[in-house]
Amino acid sequence: MARFNVLLSKTAVKELNNLDKKTQEKIRLSLRELETDPFQPRPKADIKKLHKMSKHQFYRLRSGNYRAIYAIENTSVKVTRIIPRGKGYEWLD
Repeated sequence: MARFNVLLSKTAVKELNNLDKKTQEKIRLSLRELETDPFQPRPKADIKKLHKMSKHQFYRLRSGNYRAIYAIENTSVKVTRIIPRGKGYEWLD
């Protein structure tokens, strides 16, 4: 099975670095789960396909009270945002 490379955008890195250390580590562990399969939900990887908003299909990974939004291109998982639960997805429009 192919391994996926998880890449974070500058925005996602900034959003991650603004969180407390415990939350950062929890999100990092969740993001590592995407290396094996970024498509299927499973324990430690609550994944949901978002409605197709643009030329890319976006997914969200739930990690506690935060959501990592990402798209998949070939064997790369590109994390675009890490947002708090409840924050809207309007930026996807």
